[in-house]
Amino acid sequence: MIITQSKLAAARVLVVGDAMLDRYWYGAVERISPEAPVPVVRVTRTEERIGAAANVAYNIVTLGAQASLLTVVGEDEASHHLEALVAKTGITPYFGRDARLKTTVKLRVIGRQQQLIRLDFENTPESEVLASQSAAFEKLCPAHDAVLFSDYGKGGLAHIPLMIEQARAAGKMVLVDPKGAEYMRYKNATVITPNRTELEQVVGSWRSEADLQDKVSQLRQSLNLQALLLTRSEAGMTLFDDHGQLHVPAVAREVFDVTGAGDTVIATLAALLAAGVKLRDAVPVANLAGGIVVGKFGTATVAYSELFDVRP
Repeated sequence: MIITQSKLAAARVLVVGDAMLDRYWYGAVERISPEAPVPVVRVTRTEERIGAAANVAYNIVTLGAQASLLTVVGEDEASHHLEALVAKTGITPYFGRDARLKTTVKLRVIGRQQQLIRLDFENTPESEVLASQSAAFEKLCPAHDAVLFSDYGKGGLAHIPLMIEQARAAGKMVLVDPKGAEYMRYKNATVITPNRTELEQVVGSWRSEADLQDKVSQLRQSLNLQALLLTRSEAGMTLFDDHGQLHVPAVAREVFDVTGAGDTVIATLAALLAAGVKLRDAVPVANLAGGIVVGKFGTATVAYSELFDVRP
């Protein structure tokens, strides 16, 4: 299925969640430290990219749809770097600022073409700024075709039950990339997209596909979900909805880096749904997008031309 670029260009997605700054330090590894049995990395190059909810929004605009980003950041050096990067992408930003918040930064040190260590810098936003974000959400929601909640468990979605209620009352499709085991906070969403590990945290392990279907059916019923899309890495992905199961096998290509693949899948899904594509038609395209992005390094995106194999 190919959707026209003009259809995508008219699609509007509101992305809400935890935005991050991804930093990469690249270097040469030529010796082991005399202080400890660890490699010494002589840093030769640094790079910054937008991550988490910001990367989700970037995936949407890269495909050619419109994305607004509602998030909370600190009043620090990292937040201004993040804001400057977002400004270059075409994303419409709505940044709430909390001077007591440390903007989430993930620093990855790369040597010999592989990640050697990741350092995370973060804390949790205050309730006052989150309340103001809820008010901003209520104003922004009606102007969008779909709402995507990107939950990275950093505290930026403390009021997600209320926001889902507002979005559904406005007739909007709601997509959630979940985190943690408290899935009741996602009640009444249109579709959630856990991976295998995330789903097991909630429903436990399963003995067979039939057992999995039973567990997902019970979860969907308890949360009043229209659908659940289980991403299964090398095994592809499976959609569970009122019509049963739709399994899409993984796209056979070399896996270089799985960082951000889930962002690409849900972003593609949201952009297509916002453009009027039915969920069952959108899932194979989202699966293809995920297959493309794992062949790239770090948090990456997929262009319309890559997804639909458009040649100049």
